[in-house]
Parts: sequence; C-alpha cells; structure tokens
Amino acid sequence: MNERQLRILRELGELGSVTAAAEALSMTPSAVSQQLQLLQRPIPVPLTERDGRRLVLTEAGQALAAAAVEVETALARARHVVDEFVEQPDAEVSVAAFHSAASAFFPILLRDRAGSGLPRLALADQDVARDRFPPLTREYDLVIAHHPDHAPPWPPGVSAATLLVEPLDVAMPADHPLAAARRVTPREVADQPWITVHDGFPLMATIDGISAAANRRLDIVHRINEFAVVAEVVAAGGGLALMPRWTVPRHPALVLRPLSGVPARRHIDVLARPERLARRAVRTVLAELHRAAAAVQGRRKAS
Repeated sequence: MNERQLRILRELGELGSVTAAAEALSMTPSAVSQQLQLLQRPIPVPLTERDGRRLVLTEAGQALAAAAVEVETALARARHVVDEFVEQPDAEVSVAAFHSAASAFFPILLRDRAGSGLPRLALADQDVARDRFPPLTREYDLVIAHHPDHAPPWPPGVSAATLLVEPLDVAMPADHPLAAARRVTPREVADQPWITVHDGFPLMATIDGISAAANRRLDIVHRINEFAVVAEVVAAGGGLALMPRWTVPRHPALVLRPLSGVPARRHIDVLARPERLARRAVRTVLAELHRAAAAVQGRRKAS
C-alpha cells in the first residue's frame, strides 16, 4: 500500500470509473487497474466490485478511500513542514574545520550576523587525518578539509568544492642563514631539524616529497599539528617547518620562503552530503565561505 495507490482508489470512488480516474491522474486505464490489483493483494476483503460495466468501491473500499484523504492531508502537511525547513533562510548550519582554516574563516563568517536574517552558525574544530574528513559530513552540514596535490578524489556520495589552493612555504627564523634567499630547495633544507604534523595528516605528503627530492631522510624532531604553536617553536630555534601562506597569521619573528623542486600546495575544500545542500541556509553559508576564501587570499596577497 502506498500513496499513489490510495490516491487512485480515492479518485475511482469520486469519479466512478477507471477511465475517468485514469484521465484525472494522467495514467492509462490498464495502469490504474494494475495499481488497484497491487493495493488489493494484502487486504483480505474486496475493495472494488463490478456494477454492470463499471468498477465501483465496496464498503471496505469506501472506508479506505476516506482514510486516503487523511493520509494525503497528513503527507501534504509533512511536505509543507519539510519545505519550510529546506527554505528557512535563518536556520542553524553546522560547520567544522581544521584549525588553521577555522582561524581564517570563522571570524569572517561571524562578523555582522546579528539581526541579519542570515543562517545561525554552529562552529566546531576538527583537526583529523585526511580519510576522516568525509565521515564528518554525517555530523556537520559543511566540513572544511584539506589535501595535498595529486591526492585521490573524495569518495562518491560527498559533494566537494575547492575554496583555496594554498602554497606551503618553509618557515624559518628571520636570522636563519637561508632567510636571505628568495627561494629554497629540498637539498638546502634537508639537513636542518624539522617540525612536522603527525603521520596521516595531509602536509606529510610534502614532507615526504622534500625527503625524496633531497635523497635523504629528514630529521624530524617535533610533531605539532597546531600552526600557532609551530610558529613559536620555529621562532625559538626548534627547526624548520612547512607553513601555509594565507590561512595562518604571520609571526613577526619568522620569514616564509617558497620551496622549489617539490609540489608544495594544499587544497582547502568544503565537503557536504548532497541532501544537506538542498537546504537554503546551507547553500547561503557555502557561498559565504567562498567569499571568505577570496578575502583571505586577497588580504594576505595585499600585505
């Protein structure tokens, strides 16, 4: 028993013939008859009977047709509730982001929201390994993730859009011997102590690329994921580190130098389940994130 079959039964009762019901429902008479047969199967009493050449409803059929009105009314009310939910402009939207993206994007999203009619935000930090970003779309409407060049695509079933393709530079103290160079090479930095993220996190692909290009294993002395902490450790002489060019605030005691000979970029993407993007409020925040990304890149380039 389904909504379509109940609608056919109701129309048959109101219009008095299979032909008239089929015309009202833009169906063929044979299709109407087939659906009535499927409706009848699990029901132990007849729903229709012959009255001459006409097919009419029995008392049981009339009772079920009356109930069909209530079913259609309830379903219409439910669809209206869903439509209101989908189209509500100021509904809550949950956004998760890894730490440096959260630091760059969240303040921009939060500005000038009071009384604006914009979606209400529920923000969270989620600094996880690359393969753990897609599962977060079960919990959050939008998930800001990152991955290195040439990474495999995000899994099917997850919608992805790129916010930024951000260069990764080598961070060093301003008085470091390599700070005078415009660019540095893998061989020049391979003999230095290094501060890196933990294994499994996207920046490790670039670290591995430096090691391969220099044909030597890097001396990794510290494992720190939070770039604000990394910056302080680099400034204190703890080693070199990869630092995103635009999303991390600049430290006054550090300089950033581009890296030659190794692809050194990360893609910052926003992930979502397609059904979440059906909501107007989620699409609004997604558009805000794209504008925020342009502002982050433009502001840092200007400085």
